[in-house]
Amino acid sequence: MKAAPAAQKRLLDLAELDSVIDRLAHRRRTLPELAQIDELSARVARIATQVIGAETESSDLAREQTKAEADVDSVRIRAERDQKRLDSGQVSSPKDLASLQSEIVSLNRRQSDLEEVVLEIMERREAADEQVTKLVAERNELSATRGVAEDGRDAAFAEIDKEKGEVQAKRDEASADIPADLLALYEKIREQSGVGAARLQGARCSGCRTSLSIAEINRIKAASHDEVIRCEECRRILVRTAESKL
Repeated sequence: MKAAPAAQKRLLDLAELDSVIDRLAHRRRTLPELAQIDELSARVARIATQVIGAETESSDLAREQTKAEADVDSVRIRAERDQKRLDSGQVSSPKDLASLQSEIVSLNRRQSDLEEVVLEIMERREAADEQVTKLVAERNELSATRGVAEDGRDAAFAEIDKEKGEVQAKRDEASADIPADLLALYEKIREQSGVGAARLQGARCSGCRTSLSIAEINRIKAASHDEVIRCEECRRILVRTAESKL
């Protein structure tokens, strides 16, 4: 392939602009805010799961408490009914009277036991509710911190994208006068190795830093100035300039 030396030199400008674009893309991918957001999102997700567990426990205990309180009420009503019978004097048989008194004692004991159960459930429910409150507060705090990080990320993205747009405009301008076949070769090499063209500095490729062999140097010296030279090692386009001295 042949191309005017001036067109080949413009590849170096293009390579420099592409290098800037690549650095901006790398900066965009590796913003510290991104790792922070990922970490915070993972923590928020874990706490959200814990919140669901604590809320479920609290809900289960609320149902258990309602049932236990209903049992207390049932026993209390029975005890009150029996006490009224006893106080009314309707039970005259000593045997029935003793049985009724025994039942009242048993019901009072049962009521006391059930009230202890209710109290224990209430304490567990209170602890579960406190855990829900604590976890929700922690989740909200982490979400707020993540929001700040997301704002920082978006601001950095906007700055990077603006700079990239400016560099891209310069790249479009720089590539406009490069022959299509030379530009296509450059783009193909760039896609494969990341850099499409490199300066020939003395007897060394500035792309892969490899020193050229004597035979290669002689070949380049013998080549016409419009011939497109490729590095034997990295296959990038070698652009000859005044500092090449070849």
